[in-house]
Amino acid sequence: MLETLPPYLTTRELADLIRVKERKVYDLVATGDVPHSRATGKLLFPRDAVLAWIDQAGDAMEGAQRPMVALGSHDPLLEWALRSSDCGLASLFDGSFDGLARFERKEGLLTGLHIPDETGHGWNVQAVEKTFKFKPVVLIEWARRQRGLIVAPGNPKRIESLSDLAGKRLVQRQEGAGSHLFLRSLLAASMAGLEAVIESGPLVRDERDAAQAVFSGEADAAFGLESAARQARLNFIPLRQERFDLLICRKDYFEPPIQALLGFTRSKAFVDKAAQLGGYDIGALGNVHFNGA
Repeated sequence: MLETLPPYLTTRELADLIRVKERKVYDLVATGDVPHSRATGKLLFPRDAVLAWIDQAGDAMEGAQRPMVALGSHDPLLEWALRSSDCGLASLFDGSFDGLARFERKEGLLTGLHIPDETGHGWNVQAVEKTFKFKPVVLIEWARRQRGLIVAPGNPKRIESLSDLAGKRLVQRQEGAGSHLFLRSLLAASMAGLEAVIESGPLVRDERDAAQAVFSGEADAAFGLESAARQARLNFIPLRQERFDLLICRKDYFEPPIQALLGFTRSKAFVDKAAQLGGYDIGALGNVHFNGA
């Protein structure tokens, strides 16, 4: 396993890792191709830098570009910005964990995430580190979002908190959705046995459909975004703020599609749209929360 490698590799360890003879390693050192250092005359190879070098070399040999697709969790502001920025990116939003898996398979340029850390005090970093700790990727903040309970106009079921969901029909989300994991963690910390007495509503795959299920009467409540509630003219009970981040390969970060998207976020149109949708705090957009390898 890569995680068990020592912080610095010897010539033999590097040769075994990349499946070449030691002589080839010396050739790579001589040409300056492989990251290395010398300690008391002995060649050492920094593990993290070497793993990033291997990843980049593999991409170069494959000669294939990632497709122009945004993956991961659905975010109304991101969806609108992809269209309005003329960045050229299509979208395939099917949950945070689906996006991570597809991003690892190089099926898109970026993936949107809102996965709570196991500590309950952070977002996305732990999930990203599990797969991308030694990869040349960057995790940047997109927005802080208000998440809570979406209910019918006038709140006829008198739902004000998670405990009020007992006996109510709640919209279900796919297992790979960050909102599914977030809700389960909140229910586990709430009253004992609450999850067992909540009735299952329809299964939906994005924020818009979650609100629509409440609007149509198929469900009594959804664990969704304030922006989705506003768009559907439904009532919203705020519960928690979450952080939505974008995971991007460092080399793709500087390419025109990503730069067009991020450049658009500095426009008045973008700021106005975030305010119109509601429930967004974009004050820290662009902050780096993880920098792999």
